[in-house]
Amino acid sequence: MEFIQPTNWDEALAAKAAHPESVPIAGGTDVMVDLNFDRARPEALLDLTRVRELRDWGEEDGMLRIGAGLSYTRLIADLGERLPGLAMAARTIGSPQIRNRGTVGGNLGSASPAGDCHPPLVAAHAHVELASTRGTRRVPVRDFYGGPKQNVLADDELIAAVLVKPATGPEQFSKIGTRNAMVIAACSFALAIDPVARRVGTGIGSAGPTPLVAREAETFLEDVLGETGGWETPVDLAETAVDRFAELVAAAARPIDDVRSSAAYRREALRVLARRTLGWARGAT
Repeated sequence: MEFIQPTNWDEALAAKAAHPESVPIAGGTDVMVDLNFDRARPEALLDLTRVRELRDWGEEDGMLRIGAGLSYTRLIADLGERLPGLAMAARTIGSPQIRNRGTVGGNLGSASPAGDCHPPLVAAHAHVELASTRGTRRVPVRDFYGGPKQNVLADDELIAAVLVKPATGPEQFSKIGTRNAMVIAACSFALAIDPVARRVGTGIGSAGPTPLVAREAETFLEDVLGETGGWETPVDLAETAVDRFAELVAAAARPIDDVRSSAAYRREALRVLARRTLGWARGAT
């Protein structure tokens, strides 16, 4: 196995172009698991840990541009107040050691349906910046996933950054597993309410072949908030409306039976998570 270690972003892109079969590695929290269990044996590893540009974040055209190599720990510390939904998800990932090493870019690159960062990114309508020696393109995260552990990256592309609009309203994230920490979610759900754009965002994790969007639930809640004046003030929502929102979230899932959960449990759990996160977002205790 060849080990390639560029020292800057231009070298990294050139290396990926010359070795399209290479697997990028930064924190290694996913890649090393596959190597250790002999589930993957790539011809080359492309080590990105020395590429400083990937560890930065900044502001661009009203968006937060998060380098693909920014650790979960720094994301929580630096951006937790501006991206509360993503920070909530990051806090549930592994142990402190894993959060010190793992990155949002790595989560996206692995494209596991159970990845904790996917639902809040989907709910927030984030974009993924992809780069190669041919140029740069930005893909809505909702269009980024192609299937279980598949994404739209070309062979010569690397994930450069994630672009997310700072929250203008409440964001929430919750997941269900066999315990509260250091566990792969049986299912997860993220909710983002944007009163400025008058837009609701949802993200479903670990209940389909890819992270999913509950589009009918989004439209329904947008209509309810518009009819009740809920965009301007956190009015109490009718129980029938909350129930309907939860039903639409569960209906958007495409779960399977596996070692972590049954499909039926995942649907019921998503109803609970939808009600829970909506209550939190609306200020209910």
